[in-house]
Amino acid sequence: MKYIKSQEWLVEHLTDANVRVVDCRFTLGKPQAGWEAYQNNHIPGAVFFDLEDDLSGELSEHGGRHPLPDLVQLQEKIESAGIDSTTTVIVYDNGEGSFAGRFWWLLSYLGHTNIFILDGGYTKWIQNGNIVSQAVPTFNKTSFTMNIQHNLLASYEDVKENISSQTAILIDSRARNRYLGLEEPIDKKPGHIPGAINIEWEDGFSNGCWKSVEKQRERFAHIKMETPIIVYCGSGITATPNFIALKEAGFKNVKLYAGSYSDWISYEENSVELGE
Repeated sequence: MKYIKSQEWLVEHLTDANVRVVDCRFTLGKPQAGWEAYQNNHIPGAVFFDLEDDLSGELSEHGGRHPLPDLVQLQEKIESAGIDSTTTVIVYDNGEGSFAGRFWWLLSYLGHTNIFILDGGYTKWIQNGNIVSQAVPTFNKTSFTMNIQHNLLASYEDVKENISSQTAILIDSRARNRYLGLEEPIDKKPGHIPGAINIEWEDGFSNGCWKSVEKQRERFAHIKMETPIIVYCGSGITATPNFIALKEAGFKNVKLYAGSYSDWISYEENSVELGE
Protein backbone atom coordinates (compact mmCIF):
# COMPACT_ATOMS: atom_id res chain seq x y z
CA MET A 1 0.00 0.00 0.00
CA LYS A 2 1.21 3.47 -0.88
CA TYR A 3 0.12 5.43 2.18
CA ILE A 4 0.06 2.77 4.93
CA LYS A 5 3.09 1.30 6.73
CA SER A 6 3.06 -2.05 8.48
CA GLN A 7 3.83 -2.63 12.13
CA GLU A 8 6.86 -4.65 11.05
CA TRP A 9 8.21 -1.74 9.02
CA LEU A 10 8.06 0.61 11.99
CA VAL A 11 9.72 -1.90 14.33
CA GLU A 12 12.59 -2.16 11.85
CA HIS A 13 12.92 1.61 11.31
CA LEU A 14 11.92 2.99 14.73
CA THR A 15 15.40 4.30 15.57
CA ASP A 16 16.14 5.78 12.14
CA ALA A 17 17.13 9.41 12.60
CA ASN A 18 15.01 10.49 9.64
CA VAL A 19 11.82 8.81 10.89
CA ARG A 20 9.41 10.76 13.08
CA VAL A 21 6.48 9.04 14.79
CA VAL A 22 3.36 11.07 15.60
CA ASP A 23 0.71 10.03 18.14
CA CYS A 24 -2.77 11.35 17.30
CA ARG A 25 -4.89 9.30 19.67
CA PHE A 26 -8.14 11.01 20.59
CA THR A 27 -11.55 10.19 22.02
CA LEU A 28 -14.54 12.25 20.86
CA GLY A 29 -16.35 13.65 23.87
CA LYS A 30 -13.28 13.19 26.07
CA PRO A 31 -10.82 15.78 24.79
CA GLN A 32 -8.11 15.02 27.36
CA ALA A 33 -8.14 11.25 26.85
CA GLY A 34 -5.62 11.23 24.01
CA TRP A 35 -3.06 13.33 25.86
CA GLU A 36 -3.51 11.27 29.00
CA ALA A 37 -3.03 8.05 27.02
CA TYR A 38 0.12 9.49 25.46
CA GLN A 39 1.52 10.43 28.87
CA ASN A 40 0.77 6.94 30.17
CA ASN A 41 2.67 5.26 27.33
CA HIS A 42 3.32 5.61 23.63
CA ILE A 43 5.53 4.32 20.84
CA PRO A 44 9.12 5.32 21.71
CA GLY A 45 10.12 8.63 20.16
CA ALA A 46 6.56 9.63 19.29
CA VAL A 47 5.45 13.24 19.55
CA PHE A 48 1.84 14.13 20.32
CA PHE A 49 -0.53 16.17 18.13
CA ASP A 50 -3.97 16.86 19.55
CA LEU A 51 -7.01 16.81 17.27
CA GLU A 52 -8.60 19.90 18.79
CA ASP A 53 -5.59 21.89 20.04
CA ASP A 54 -3.24 21.29 17.10
CA LEU A 55 -5.22 19.94 14.15
CA SER A 56 -8.34 22.12 14.38
CA GLY A 57 -8.98 25.85 14.50
CA GLU A 58 -11.22 28.06 16.58
CA LEU A 59 -14.95 27.42 16.28
CA SER A 60 -16.96 30.09 14.51
CA GLU A 61 -20.35 30.44 12.82
CA HIS A 62 -19.15 28.52 9.77
CA GLY A 63 -16.37 26.04 9.09
CA GLY A 64 -17.79 23.03 10.88
CA ARG A 65 -17.12 21.40 14.24
CA HIS A 66 -13.43 20.86 13.46
CA PRO A 67 -12.40 23.78 11.24
CA LEU A 68 -8.97 23.70 9.66
CA PRO A 69 -6.23 24.96 11.99
CA ASP A 70 -4.20 28.12 11.62
CA LEU A 71 -1.57 26.84 9.20
CA VAL A 72 1.25 29.01 10.56
CA GLN A 73 0.66 27.67 14.07
CA LEU A 74 0.58 24.12 12.70
CA GLN A 75 3.79 24.79 10.79
CA GLU A 76 5.49 25.90 14.03
CA LYS A 77 4.34 22.74 15.83
CA ILE A 78 5.63 20.60 12.93
CA GLU A 79 8.99 22.36 13.07
CA SER A 80 9.18 21.89 16.85
CA ALA A 81 8.64 18.16 16.27
CA GLY A 82 11.78 18.09 14.14
CA ILE A 83 9.94 17.48 10.88
CA ASP A 84 11.21 18.94 7.61
CA SER A 85 10.64 18.10 3.96
CA THR A 86 13.00 15.10 4.12
CA THR A 87 11.47 13.47 7.21
CA THR A 88 9.54 10.22 6.90
CA VAL A 89 6.50 10.66 9.15
CA ILE A 90 4.53 7.74 10.59
CA VAL A 91 1.28 8.74 12.29
CA TYR A 92 -0.95 6.54 14.41
CA ASP A 93 -4.13 6.56 16.48
CA ASN A 94 -5.76 3.58 18.17
CA GLY A 95 -6.37 1.98 14.79
CA GLU A 96 -9.53 3.86 13.78
CA GLY A 97 -7.56 5.59 11.05
CA SER A 98 -9.60 8.78 11.29
CA PHE A 99 -7.52 10.82 13.76
CA ALA A 100 -4.29 9.69 12.12
CA GLY A 101 -6.04 10.38 8.81
CA ARG A 102 -6.65 14.00 9.79
CA PHE A 103 -2.92 14.51 10.40
CA TRP A 104 -2.05 12.62 7.20
CA TRP A 105 -4.40 14.80 5.16
CA LEU A 106 -3.19 18.05 6.75
CA LEU A 107 0.47 17.26 6.18
CA SER A 108 -0.31 16.21 2.61
CA TYR A 109 -2.24 19.47 2.15
CA LEU A 110 0.84 21.35 3.34
CA GLY A 111 2.84 19.60 0.64
CA HIS A 112 4.66 16.87 2.58
CA THR A 113 4.98 13.65 0.61
CA ASN A 114 6.65 11.24 3.05
CA ILE A 115 3.65 10.77 5.36
CA PHE A 116 2.20 7.34 6.23
CA ILE A 117 -0.36 5.83 8.62
CA LEU A 118 0.62 2.94 10.89
CA ASP A 119 -1.60 -0.02 10.02
CA GLY A 120 -3.49 -1.22 13.08
CA GLY A 121 -2.40 1.78 15.15
CA TYR A 122 -1.46 1.65 18.79
CA THR A 123 -3.90 -1.18 19.50
CA LYS A 124 -1.97 -3.58 17.24
CA TRP A 125 1.34 -2.21 18.53
CA ILE A 126 0.38 -3.32 22.05
CA GLN A 127 -1.14 -6.61 20.88
CA ASN A 128 2.11 -7.41 19.08
CA GLY A 129 4.07 -6.95 22.32
CA ASN A 130 6.18 -4.07 21.01
CA ILE A 131 8.03 -1.75 23.38
CA VAL A 132 6.44 1.45 24.71
CA SER A 133 7.75 4.51 26.51
CA GLN A 134 6.65 7.33 28.80
CA ALA A 135 9.50 9.62 27.79
CA VAL A 136 8.46 12.81 25.98
CA PRO A 137 11.13 13.40 23.32
CA THR A 138 12.49 16.76 22.22
CA PHE A 139 14.00 17.53 18.84
CA ASN A 140 15.98 20.34 17.30
CA LYS A 141 13.67 22.76 15.54
CA THR A 142 13.65 22.39 11.79
CA SER A 143 12.47 24.55 8.91
CA PHE A 144 9.30 23.24 7.28
CA THR A 145 8.29 24.94 4.03
CA MET A 146 4.59 24.85 3.22
CA ASN A 147 3.57 24.12 -0.36
CA ILE A 148 -0.22 24.18 -0.19
CA GLN A 149 -1.90 21.53 -2.35
CA HIS A 150 -5.13 23.34 -3.17
CA ASN A 151 -6.32 20.39 -5.26
CA LEU A 152 -6.88 18.35 -2.07
CA LEU A 153 -9.47 20.71 -0.55
CA ALA A 154 -13.06 21.37 -1.60
CA SER A 155 -14.48 24.63 -0.31
CA TYR A 156 -18.06 25.28 0.73
CA GLU A 157 -18.48 27.16 -2.55
CA ASP A 158 -17.22 24.13 -4.48
CA VAL A 159 -19.80 21.88 -2.84
CA LYS A 160 -22.56 24.44 -3.31
CA GLU A 161 -21.75 24.75 -7.02
CA ASN A 162 -21.60 20.98 -7.39
CA ILE A 163 -25.21 20.64 -6.23
CA SER A 164 -26.31 22.10 -9.55
CA SER A 165 -23.47 21.05 -11.85
CA GLN A 166 -23.05 17.51 -10.47
CA THR A 167 -19.51 17.57 -11.83
CA ALA A 168 -18.16 15.54 -8.91
CA ILE A 169 -19.45 12.54 -7.00
CA LEU A 170 -20.20 13.63 -3.44
CA ILE A 171 -19.49 10.85 -0.92
CA ASP A 172 -20.98 11.01 2.58
CA SER A 173 -18.66 8.90 4.77
CA ARG A 174 -20.85 8.74 7.88
CA ALA A 175 -22.76 5.78 9.29
CA ARG A 176 -25.77 4.88 7.16
CA ASN A 177 -28.40 5.86 9.74
CA ARG A 178 -26.93 9.36 9.92
CA TYR A 179 -26.82 9.64 6.14
CA LEU A 180 -30.48 8.57 5.93
CA GLY A 181 -31.43 11.01 8.67
CA LEU A 182 -32.80 8.26 10.92
CA GLU A 183 -30.59 9.47 13.75
CA GLU A 184 -28.32 12.44 14.36
CA PRO A 185 -26.43 12.31 17.67
CA ILE A 186 -24.23 15.36 17.08
CA ASP A 187 -25.47 17.89 14.53
CA LYS A 188 -28.63 19.95 14.88
CA LYS A 189 -30.28 18.78 11.65
CA PRO A 190 -30.48 15.17 10.36
CA GLY A 191 -29.94 14.16 6.76
CA HIS A 192 -27.25 14.59 4.12
CA ILE A 193 -26.05 17.10 1.54
CA PRO A 194 -28.34 16.88 -1.53
CA GLY A 195 -27.09 14.45 -4.18
CA ALA A 196 -24.56 12.71 -1.94
CA ILE A 197 -24.12 8.95 -1.98
CA ASN A 198 -23.21 6.99 1.14
CA ILE A 199 -20.02 4.93 1.48
CA GLU A 200 -19.27 4.37 5.16
CA TRP A 201 -15.67 5.06 6.14
CA GLU A 202 -15.49 2.10 8.53
CA ASP A 203 -16.02 -0.31 5.62
CA GLY A 204 -12.43 0.41 4.63
CA PHE A 205 -11.16 -1.62 7.59
CA SER A 206 -11.16 -5.28 8.61
CA ASN A 207 -10.08 -6.58 12.02
CA GLY A 208 -8.58 -3.24 12.95
CA CYS A 209 -6.43 -2.93 9.82
CA TRP A 210 -6.81 -1.24 6.44
CA LYS A 211 -8.28 -3.42 3.72
CA SER A 212 -6.03 -4.23 0.77
CA VAL A 213 -5.84 -2.07 -2.34
CA GLU A 214 -7.93 -4.66 -4.19
CA LYS A 215 -10.66 -4.55 -1.52
CA GLN A 216 -10.65 -0.75 -1.55
CA ARG A 217 -11.15 -0.81 -5.32
CA GLU A 218 -14.13 -3.11 -4.83
CA ARG A 219 -15.69 -0.59 -2.43
CA PHE A 220 -15.60 2.11 -5.10
CA ALA A 221 -16.05 -0.09 -8.19
CA HIS A 222 -19.30 1.69 -9.15
CA ILE A 223 -17.40 4.98 -9.63
CA LYS A 224 -15.34 5.64 -12.75
CA MET A 225 -11.67 6.25 -12.02
CA GLU A 226 -11.58 9.57 -13.86
CA THR A 227 -14.60 11.00 -12.00
CA PRO A 228 -13.89 13.94 -9.64
CA ILE A 229 -14.82 13.03 -6.06
CA ILE A 230 -15.54 15.11 -2.97
CA VAL A 231 -15.65 13.30 0.37
CA TYR A 232 -17.22 14.58 3.57
CA CYS A 233 -18.46 13.38 6.95
CA GLY A 234 -19.73 15.24 10.00
CA SER A 235 -16.74 17.49 10.61
CA GLY A 236 -13.97 16.45 8.23
CA ILE A 237 -12.34 13.78 10.41
CA THR A 238 -13.85 10.39 9.53
CA ALA A 239 -13.95 11.31 5.83
CA THR A 240 -10.15 11.17 5.71
CA PRO A 241 -9.97 7.33 5.73
CA ASN A 242 -12.24 7.33 2.66
CA PHE A 243 -10.02 9.98 1.05
CA ILE A 244 -6.95 7.80 1.67
CA ALA A 245 -8.73 4.62 0.54
CA LEU A 246 -9.75 6.31 -2.72
CA LYS A 247 -6.16 7.39 -3.33
CA GLU A 248 -4.96 3.86 -2.55
CA ALA A 249 -7.51 2.54 -5.05
CA GLY A 250 -6.03 4.75 -7.75
CA PHE A 251 -8.45 7.68 -7.92
CA LYS A 252 -6.55 10.85 -8.82
CA ASN A 253 -9.07 13.67 -8.43
CA VAL A 254 -10.19 13.43 -4.79
CA LYS A 255 -10.94 16.38 -2.52
CA LEU A 256 -11.97 16.68 1.13
CA TYR A 257 -14.78 19.02 2.10
CA ALA A 258 -13.13 19.84 5.40
CA GLY A 259 -16.09 21.67 6.92
CA SER A 260 -18.34 18.75 5.98
CA TYR A 261 -21.97 18.34 7.02
CA SER A 262 -21.65 20.51 10.15
CA ASP A 263 -20.48 23.39 7.95
CA TRP A 264 -23.17 22.77 5.34
CA ILE A 265 -26.02 23.04 7.83
CA SER A 266 -24.51 26.15 9.45
CA TYR A 267 -26.02 28.02 6.48
CA GLU A 268 -29.74 28.18 7.26
CA GLU A 269 -30.72 28.47 3.60
CA ASN A 270 -29.16 25.12 2.68
CA SER A 271 -31.48 22.19 2.21
CA VAL A 272 -30.72 18.60 3.21
CA GLU A 273 -32.05 15.28 1.96
CA LEU A 274 -33.49 12.43 3.98
CA GLY A 275 -33.52 8.78 2.96
CA GLU A 276 -31.88 7.45 -0.18
